[in-house]
Amino acid sequence: MHLHVNFPLAISLLLVLSPAAVRRCAAQERTGDAPPYKPLVSPLARDSATSLYTISIQDSGPLVVDLAGPLVWSTCTSDHPTFSCSSRECASANGDGVTPAPAPAPRPSCRKRPNCACTAHPCNPVTGRCAAGDLTSSPMSANTTEGRSLLPHPVSFSTVASCAPENLLQSLPAGAVGVAGLSRAPLSLPSQLAARRGLGSRFALCLPGVAMFGNTTIYLMGFPLELTAIIGRTPLVKNPKRSGDYYIPVVAITMVWTSGDTPAALPPRALELDPATGRGGVTLSTVAQYTALRSDVYGPFLQALDAAIGAPGTTVKKVPEVAPFKLCYDGWSLRPLKRMGWDVPIIRLELAAGASSNWTMYSGNSLVQVGDRTMCLAFLEMAAGGGSDDGPAVVIGTHQLEDNLLVFDADNEELRFSGILRGSGATCSSFNFTA
Repeated sequence: MHLHVNFPLAISLLLVLSPAAVRRCAAQERTGDAPPYKPLVSPLARDSATSLYTISIQDSGPLVVDLAGPLVWSTCTSDHPTFSCSSRECASANGDGVTPAPAPAPRPSCRKRPNCACTAHPCNPVTGRCAAGDLTSSPMSANTTEGRSLLPHPVSFSTVASCAPENLLQSLPAGAVGVAGLSRAPLSLPSQLAARRGLGSRFALCLPGVAMFGNTTIYLMGFPLELTAIIGRTPLVKNPKRSGDYYIPVVAITMVWTSGDTPAALPPRALELDPATGRGGVTLSTVAQYTALRSDVYGPFLQALDAAIGAPGTTVKKVPEVAPFKLCYDGWSLRPLKRMGWDVPIIRLELAAGASSNWTMYSGNSLVQVGDRTMCLAFLEMAAGGGSDDGPAVVIGTHQLEDNLLVFDADNEELRFSGILRGSGATCSSFNFTA
């Protein structure tokens, strides 16, 4: 089976440390963690109640993974250290690519108070609510890896993070203490690890299962080959209005099945990213559960899938829709496949020139079971206004990303993608977490 990823400049960390932070730094030194640093690995878990993913890397508790998030933020203790509002870290926390809180309170003049504490504006990616909080240093720990398994002795380190009030945790998984932003922004988790620890610009996600930070090989149990060298590649596209987000250059969508190829009859340039307005394009999300398509894309997409699966000679039976899904089928009428789920049309995202292959979605990523014998197409129409002004044309959600290895390489501005791994004998849960 053929398997189908320039971080910001290094930031200077001029931390104004409290006595507690000094003690933490001394503890880090005792771990023996010293340059040259090795790549880091951390488990990813799916919360069944919210369908969000968390990473176990912060000492105080799990953080929700937000691929578009510009900051690391969490609740803080009362004795947390702070950064000066005149520091470079403060400028990074409130600069381009960072969503500001609505009408932030004015900060005292740094000319009059050179050591005033920097205020950041963390946002909840589910509710959209933002708040003000001190910019601080957050203790973290993780295992190092050589790409196959854990190396012994977890290492401790710190990142620049924002404090947040308890009520900003609303709608996040129980037990989560904040959010780990993974965007291109200078204070996202990957950007900081690349800058502070020299790990290289790459990071990998495999949902649910594992996250890796650094330029490392990747092996999963059940598959004998190193994956990053053989999976597909596509250039990443930058949105000038959402500079931290990850966009891929999809130019068309086609259904592939035994009856032949059925392209979705999309309006001209429907998927194109407008560089002037930031409207359109196809982006990836670890917060949206299901892929959402703008109305002018969703209609033709649905028609093409329905035409392909209902072609003459097929025995697949439609059943009444189950909200929020529009196309549903009798699961008993679907022919099962050994590893790949069910025999239904493959959804092929046609990528622009420069990609090594197209992105294909099999039934494991395209269908969801909603009843004993009811399967539905796991794609949604964007809410009215969701993409009408300057939003994306398509937001690819986590159901479509599960059991796909994604390697984001900012130095080369590319995404490496595996497609669903199940056909290879591996899964995202098969990383060897035994030291």
